[in-house]
Amino acid sequence: MRSVKVKLGKRSYDIIIGKNIISLLPRYVKKLNMGDSAFIISNPYVRNRYSQGLTKALNKGGISSKIKTIPDTEKSKSILTLSEAINSLAKFDLKKRVFIIALGGGVVGDLSGLVASVYKRGIPYIQIPTTLLAQVDSSIGGKTAVDLREGKNLVGAFYQPSLVFSDVSLLESLDPRQLRAGLAEVIKYGIIKDSRLFGYLEKEYKDIVKLKTWALEYVVSASSKIKADIVGRDEREAKGIRTTLNFGHTAGHAIEAAADFSSYTHGEAVALGMLIASDISLKLGLISGNLNARIEALINKYGLPVTIEGVSLRAIMKAIYRDKKFSGEKNKFVLIAGLGKVKIVENVPFKVVEEAISNRIK
Repeated sequence: MRSVKVKLGKRSYDIIIGKNIISLLPRYVKKLNMGDSAFIISNPYVRNRYSQGLTKALNKGGISSKIKTIPDTEKSKSILTLSEAINSLAKFDLKKRVFIIALGGGVVGDLSGLVASVYKRGIPYIQIPTTLLAQVDSSIGGKTAVDLREGKNLVGAFYQPSLVFSDVSLLESLDPRQLRAGLAEVIKYGIIKDSRLFGYLEKEYKDIVKLKTWALEYVVSASSKIKADIVGRDEREAKGIRTTLNFGHTAGHAIEAAADFSSYTHGEAVALGMLIASDISLKLGLISGNLNARIEALINKYGLPVTIEGVSLRAIMKAIYRDKKFSGEKNKFVLIAGLGKVKIVENVPFKVVEEAISNRIK
């Protein structure tokens, strides 16, 4: 079992990483004095597969629980679902010391964190991420949100969990596409911050895709350390440090939007976005052709897409210049100046961006 600390002063918390560790959760709940009643938010698949073990462990530790199930879809990140969850929580919270457990992937985590942030002006919550993407990324850092019709994540707050419990045994139920989506974020961490992790991903491919415990624990802990360090230094993305986590996301989000959020998973879109960012870095003379080729080879090795299909250049470019990280016509890309070296570049020439994307369209 491994532990990573997110250092935020009085709001610091631990990320616990290991296999079959759910039975240990009540010990941490009592240590943190979180309460005696857990309001668990989950989706149908995860509830059916994992909630019994969780509620049994909680009950054994003297903690009562109630499960609120939400659909396993981005549409659950809505004001309506938020309201329903809060009302259900209020009915459960009668003469109790209640806290929230997010048992699921990114959608469950985002919604649960926002519920926790607004109910009674803030109650404790725990993240138990059940996807690799959530374990290495979305469960850490306190970004919580729901969507509006006008756009994603427009209603939200920075609200940190009290604990993140990353049980790698929960990843055994992932289908290959979900696993690849999470690995895209792991590859991102290797590119922007950790050449050792990048090399590990190159060498230990077989153990990782076979879900070997030691391999999963290593990639989850290495990724969590990077995310925790960045969040600890720039929680609200005010210093530009946390912005480095957006490597691959500018073009990636645009590809997702241009494909109407149906053709590509978030991880697949980010993989394509990283390739585009790497190609731009090459065109601007920031990296060598050898590094650019290594990045593409690694992304391809894990079964992630290296070409864009079914989406037009015009639609992607239109979505890019709607990006909330841009100011007017002034673009901003997170690029690389070597393995583990990030460079934020403004005003990348339009033709360079267009050519990098165009070359990826099949």
